Amino acid sequence: MTSLFAINALLPDGWAKNVRLSWNASGDLTEVQADATPQTHEMQQQFVLPGMINLHSHAFQRAMAGMSEVGGDGPDSFWTWRDLMYRYALHITPPQMQAIAAQLYSECLRHGYTSVCEFHYLHRAPDGSFYPDMAETAKHVIAAASDTGIGMSMLPVLYSHADFKDQPLRADQRRFSTDVEQILQLVQQLDSSRSGQLEVGVAPHSLRAANLRQIRELAATVPAGRPIHIHIAEQQREVDACLAATGKRPVELLLETGLVDQRWCLVHATHLTKNEVAGIAASGAVAGICTSTEGNLGDGFFDLPAYIAEHGRFGIGSDSHVSQSPIEELRWLEYGQRLRLQGRNIAQISGQRRVGDFLWQACLQGGAQASGRPLGQLAVGKRADFLVPEDQHPNLQDLPAAELLNTWIFCGNDNLLRDVFVGGKRVVQGGRHIGQERIEREFAACMRDLRRL
Repeated sequence: MTSLFAINALLPDGWAKNVRLSWNASGDLTEVQADATPQTHEMQQQFVLPGMINLHSHAFQRAMAGMSEVGGDGPDSFWTWRDLMYRYALHITPPQMQAIAAQLYSECLRHGYTSVCEFHYLHRAPDGSFYPDMAETAKHVIAAASDTGIGMSMLPVLYSHADFKDQPLRADQRRFSTDVEQILQLVQQLDSSRSGQLEVGVAPHSLRAANLRQIRELAATVPAGRPIHIHIAEQQREVDACLAATGKRPVELLLETGLVDQRWCLVHATHLTKNEVAGIAASGAVAGICTSTEGNLGDGFFDLPAYIAEHGRFGIGSDSHVSQSPIEELRWLEYGQRLRLQGRNIAQISGQRRVGDFLWQACLQGGAQASGRPLGQLAVGKRADFLVPEDQHPNLQDLPAAELLNTWIFCGNDNLLRDVFVGGKRVVQGGRHIGQERIEREFAACMRDLRRL
């Protein structure tokens, strides 16, 4: 199959009628023709829209989902969850990482993510030494992406310190340990794998784990145009620690370096001042919002209305993978703001009053930018990554195209996707991933081993 006919297709300017999508053997769109006439050999679909980009993922944490919802003796927080995550991370083998990632990515595909930015920091063996192949773990995660068909931006993570003022890493952080030279070596080793389906960037973990000197060096030496992601201002305790160590807030400190531009994705950015909101927007960077994880960990609320008012760019990620659905991510991005502000229909602008349409299109644009890949639009030169909703579902049957996104995002919990294409290849058919049975079997075997820990 090298073409598809959409009765309704979501193009960059909105819904269009009778659209022919054609792509080449490399998986890039070569024709997007509206007002076309279907050809006898072409598959016809009622609705087609671009696949969503998951701009922040720690794939191995999918194995922990649901396991940390038990209260401790004292107050629980992000920091008590982090200790549990560290203990878990010490035991996972590279083949287990691949099995977990394949399960995750197949789930992401079934729910509408067609690309993922993998913030990968489990580089070393459990004893803290590198594997003979320094890129061993990254290659297993990339193999899971290839196996499932999801596109990927692999982001090897710079992780050198336990806290501000260059505190030495804790023993339970030993698998994460890297310096700038090692990250650049990892990028070099992975560069030969770059393709239409795979980009390779970098990620200083946070201002806690990488100092400004390292971040400057990494940003200056990574190949031009590659994505750069960083966790920042996720927790109030982090903001307080940064103030105590430097006299400045994390986003303020990072923006003052002058490094932040369109290559950057600032993940979470939950605790911001008005000036920091404006500063991120002015820089051209993307804010990476991970609502399901931020809710699960008790991070707080991103100030979405203020950021939209500053014309800031943003996208969504599933992060710790308590959810693998962009619909849940977008729904709770909006609902969180409604709860915070005690209002309705928060995510909208004068040119787009439909909340679902605004959120979907904005997150396509922000996610594509954060990935460093040609994504997020049904347009010539972009990847042929698109979704086919189940138009016979009661929620969508006989629905005008203009109502599809609002209905999909804000009505019910059924997965309304029938088929998913990535790079022109159908990887989900009839709601099932093409390798689902095998992938689930391998994941189940992996989890039997991990639950014995």
